[in-house]
Amino acid sequence: MKLAIDAMGGDHAPESIVKGACMAVENISDLSIVLVGDEDQIKPHLTQTNRIEIIHTTEVINTEDEPVRAVRRKKQASMVMMANEVKEGRADACISAGNTGALMSAGLFIVGRIKGIDRPALSPTLPTLDGKGFLLLDVGANVDAKPQHLLQYGLMGSIYAEKVRGIQSPRVGLLNVGTENQKGTDLAKKAFQLMEDAPINFVGNVEARDFLDGVADVVVTDGFSGNVALKSIEGTALGMFSMLKEVFMKNMKTKIAAGVLKSDLKGLKGKLDYSEYGGAGLFGLAAPVIKAHGSSNATAVYNAIQQACQLVERDVTTKIEETVQSYNTEEANE
Repeated sequence: MKLAIDAMGGDHAPESIVKGACMAVENISDLSIVLVGDEDQIKPHLTQTNRIEIIHTTEVINTEDEPVRAVRRKKQASMVMMANEVKEGRADACISAGNTGALMSAGLFIVGRIKGIDRPALSPTLPTLDGKGFLLLDVGANVDAKPQHLLQYGLMGSIYAEKVRGIQSPRVGLLNVGTENQKGTDLAKKAFQLMEDAPINFVGNVEARDFLDGVADVVVTDGFSGNVALKSIEGTALGMFSMLKEVFMKNMKTKIAAGVLKSDLKGLKGKLDYSEYGGAGLFGLAAPVIKAHGSSNATAVYNAIQQACQLVERDVTTKIEETVQSYNTEEANE
């Protein structure tokens, strides 16, 4: 198995990317990696060169770049060259912690969509209190969506949860403002009807306040609502730990208490850190494309690599395509 990785994407590139790649080849026996980026910046962080190669380029897509224009014009950018490795069949999957919009554009224009999928979905696995986590899609690949898009998200999310996360008959919920069947916008109501008839374990509408309680294994919504929900969860977690730090640093007594609870607090922080589950998959593309968090450290990069390996090993892309085509055929025959 071979993965292509954008070594120059992310806040801590290339150091964290390279170190995560080295961790991966040390722990995954059949894995080889091609790092795409500035060789002079990559080499100082390589702890070993076994099964890691470098494709040299100095061009980079920055966070300020307009995504579509950058992908079309910066042909030698590390992210574009990474996606081309997958398109040309030299790599099985790719990973970047860089510009999210540019990665989605590279995925669409270079890697391409699965036949039968109208729009891909950006899909991170988020934490729950029981530690199992849940998949949320879409969180920003498409701000506007139609009912059939949400149906496709449900199908793709269900396959991923079963084949990669090992959940038997994963519960699929539709994000809404209430759990009653007729709640929400016209989009939500029509999507509800479609998902009721789909070959998934649809549990109906779910509310955002129940996410952390594990109300569903897969939660489906449009990219606008999903992005708001994602950032609300992330912001709440960051704010909570900021307040805890302020309380524990208040005086000597609380500092001593913090010292006693240090390991427990680290465990809690890790439990609420969704980078521990890997990156956000761009589901619906012709090959696995993973968006790692922009602030990923080496461990988060390693987790994203593990996720990409699982997607390749379990042939999730083919299973999504077969399921969607089968469902579309059944619909056409009715």
